[in-house]
Amino acid sequence: MKLALGKNCPVVGYRAVNCRRFFEQPGQNFIPDAAPETRSMNTQPPLALTMGDAAGIGPEIIARYFVAEKPSDLIVVGELGQMKRAIRAIGAEMPVLAAAGPEAATAGSMAVHPVGVLPEALSLGQVDARAGALAYQAILKAIGWAKTGDVAGIVTAPIHKEALHAAGVPFPGHTEILAHETGTSRFAMMLADEKLRVILVSIHVSLAEAIRRVTIENELRTIRLAAEACRALGISGPRIAVAGLNPHAGEGGLFGREEIEIIAPAVALARAEGLDVSGPYPPDTIFMAARRGHFDIVVAQYHDQGLIPVKLNGIEKGVNVTIGLPIIRTSVDHGTAFDIAGQGIADASSLGEAIRVARAMVAAKGK
Repeated sequence: MKLALGKNCPVVGYRAVNCRRFFEQPGQNFIPDAAPETRSMNTQPPLALTMGDAAGIGPEIIARYFVAEKPSDLIVVGELGQMKRAIRAIGAEMPVLAAAGPEAATAGSMAVHPVGVLPEALSLGQVDARAGALAYQAILKAIGWAKTGDVAGIVTAPIHKEALHAAGVPFPGHTEILAHETGTSRFAMMLADEKLRVILVSIHVSLAEAIRRVTIENELRTIRLAAEACRALGISGPRIAVAGLNPHAGEGGLFGREEIEIIAPAVALARAEGLDVSGPYPPDTIFMAARRGHFDIVVAQYHDQGLIPVKLNGIEKGVNVTIGLPIIRTSVDHGTAFDIAGQGIADASSLGEAIRVARAMVAAKGK
């Protein structure tokens, strides 16, 4: 089956070039893994694993991961009773031990650092300010440990934005909390699975606001962060593609001039800095090209443009990584799933991937 590609694919130097070559040969583009010895030798501080919203599936997926993998390099930050409840809920047995500090338990048990107490019979699948407040405290504790080097990085289970708001937390999500607590103004969200990495110019804003944020400064910042993200994963000399904003990347200005006046000049500036970056490419084809191994990462212009191509491959393999922070942070690529909380059917695959990527980033940082 041949793909009919537009003549304006991509706009580079304000002219259209043919990108059919990107679809000629399939390739692979996997997230680098940590070396085997990194997993078995605890020479590093542990990773902090925040429990997330206790009314969602966070405790369950953590319990499933611990029972299946028996890690010895993780310290759960959350609430002791809810983690014991989650172990029972999946029909498993495992010692759940209170930890006074960032010390991981031995394989076959779970260490939990409690940051508060919740009712054992907390209603699942419902917004609860108490669960939101405890999830926030767990994040703050993990960030504090990461800043002092007591943990090697943070892996986060999902939180609920309404529960945070109900608890009076002035941030909409993890990324904004992390940026505030680390004093970071230059950051971005990267979503990745085993074949595709995507970094976003804007995150949790309206589509109208996302369009306003397409500026040369923001484009250049995100391209630089894309290179930084790949290097954090052990990829030297990353190949960066930039998606256009408009259909067919503007079709030479017929469908919008953002590509000509903003995105292409930003790409040129980044290339002048020595980065291997090209574009803007038509958004409807560039993600396929990256998935086939022709690029290491794609700069997407707004939230849904970038997340849909990753999530179409299945959220069970997706990982969320916050780029630009002075600490390592990865997360699952899904939410609290209130609709299935407490039913014992949650899939821990994305959590496993998030932990794997965090380990790989720790290993790459130590090289």
